[in-house]
Amino acid sequence: MQITSDINVVETRALPSPAALLHELPKTAAQAEFVTRTRSDLHRIIFTDDKRLLLIVGPCSIHDLAAGRDYAHRLAGLAKEVSDRIMIVMRVYFEKPRTTVGWKGLVMDPHLDGSHDIETGLRLARSFLREVLDLGLPTATELLDPITPQYIADLICWSAVGARTTESQTHRQMASGLSMPLGFKNGTDGTLKAALNAIQAAAQPQTFLGINIDGAASAVVTRGNPDCHIVLRGGSAGPNYSAGQIADTEAQLDKAGLLKSILVDCSHDNSAKKPERQPEVMRALLAQITAGNRSIMGAMIESNLEAGNQPFPQPKDKLRYGVSITDGCIDWPTTAALVREIHTALAPRFA
Repeated sequence: MQITSDINVVETRALPSPAALLHELPKTAAQAEFVTRTRSDLHRIIFTDDKRLLLIVGPCSIHDLAAGRDYAHRLAGLAKEVSDRIMIVMRVYFEKPRTTVGWKGLVMDPHLDGSHDIETGLRLARSFLREVLDLGLPTATELLDPITPQYIADLICWSAVGARTTESQTHRQMASGLSMPLGFKNGTDGTLKAALNAIQAAAQPQTFLGINIDGAASAVVTRGNPDCHIVLRGGSAGPNYSAGQIADTEAQLDKAGLLKSILVDCSHDNSAKKPERQPEVMRALLAQITAGNRSIMGAMIESNLEAGNQPFPQPKDKLRYGVSITDGCIDWPTTAALVREIHTALAPRFA
């Protein structure tokens, strides 16, 4: 008989079930309490009159756990320093969408050598998230593969669906069952319609194919996620964070029956893909906030120990410590100074 399936499949590697990994690397009661409390705080900042500004800050992606720990320790200290006016959440991104091919993140290729040891990647991701939470630092990530959340979502405080996947029915369904606030980014062309549709779809009950905690194929039935919001990241037509564009976003949210709650990504097309311009974008947002805008509830900044990025693939022993291998970032001194500048600028809001 002719073979008609798996013709292009070279190998199928069994993974531990989510239940097995959660048993091996359980969250502590303190971690569970912190995640729950942080998600509640995030809800208030995003959807109520909590005056604190949400800042989602950190590396474009985690590829070196030692550098990631170094960054997390620094950020945890800074977060405590400014916590009265700013809520800092660390970017802990383990999955990276690629336009064609390339390194797809720590979960998919933890050894950075093309071996794609996903089992080890999942274990490292879960372990690192626990470390970050133990510092009292909330966690944020982009969820790309719809199976990944079963392994790590209980340790995530905020998540994102990227510009490439906001239109995906699979990701809207996934978002409807997630337990944390989630931001949908506008499309790569800069338009908002796909993100608005995604927020509305994710808020509704959904039924879709997935896996359960034991790893068995299942029909997943959700109640809908009420904590989804829009993330402006610019697009092929240019940035979309000006006062006029924010006002247009507010109008489109209102027309769609959604709360006027906007998070702005200072990177990507909003900074013309020049990481050193992120502080310029942040200051433009601050000007709007201090002038009285209440719909801008947060911002995202790509930051690492050192500025810029470095080519990859290359031999691992040639990689520079603390430098991104994906999108370029601002360095730690620039980050710390910017966060303190934001904190000072927000003082009148709390007078």
